[in-house]
Amino acid sequence: MIKKYRFNKEHLVRAILTVFALSSLLFLFLIFIFILFEGLPLFLKIGLNKIILGFKWAPTKDSFGIFPMVVSSFLVTFGALVIGAPLGLSCAIYLSEYSGKKTKMFLKPALELLAGIPSVVYGFLGVIYIVPLVRNYLGGSGFSLLSTSIVLGVMILPTIISISFDAIVSVPKTYREGSFAMGATKWQTIYKVIIPSAKSGILASFILGMGRAIGETMAVIMIAGNALKIPTSILDPLRTLTGNIALELAYATGDHRLSLFSTGVVLLVIIMILNYIANFGIKRKVLK
Repeated sequence: MIKKYRFNKEHLVRAILTVFALSSLLFLFLIFIFILFEGLPLFLKIGLNKIILGFKWAPTKDSFGIFPMVVSSFLVTFGALVIGAPLGLSCAIYLSEYSGKKTKMFLKPALELLAGIPSVVYGFLGVIYIVPLVRNYLGGSGFSLLSTSIVLGVMILPTIISISFDAIVSVPKTYREGSFAMGATKWQTIYKVIIPSAKSGILASFILGMGRAIGETMAVIMIAGNALKIPTSILDPLRTLTGNIALELAYATGDHRLSLFSTGVVLLVIIMILNYIANFGIKRKVLK
């Protein structure tokens, strides 16, 4: 009787946990269907090329081109990675290979706390400090691709550091010992052995950081300048896909509202493609 009770209880707990696990997939599916349902009508009405490859965004005049915002989103993401990836990886290497126990106990939680700071605070600090520095020393208004990339580069640091640190620490100690036994220095061991062994995790940290950067909204709105054009310089203002949705959704109606959902569809597809490429690259590297 007791065994039967335990067996039924175990199955009940397993069923409940399975439902909770599948619920996240259900929510993701519902979000995808909702955005697709709201955004597809305009694609069918206007045309895919006129929306994605169009250069003019004036929804009240039946111009729904989002190409400048697509390019701006990629430029901001690339700029954030250029700044955040080397810094994050360097911090992860220092924490895992060079820092002592006391330093690690202090630095790692402090760096991870950066992830808990609201994005509006990053945006506020960017407006107060980064924008004036760029304006005074490099020119322009300060609200630019460079300022936005710097702020987003800092915002993605916790993600890159945390995942890269875990990937580096998971490399077996025998790899290090074997490298030292062959006469390699500390840096040679890190550069030639540890980083290649942890490259799948490091790549995953870069991809997740990129996802954070391309999906950021509030900080970007505050710093980017929100100009509807393709930036030709790092000092030019720009507008991203997420910023466009956040700025105009509150008062949009009719086709204007549908165009913002179409922008959401494009953003969702871009993120899905990037994740697929990242997963393919990670699996390929693991197989090698």
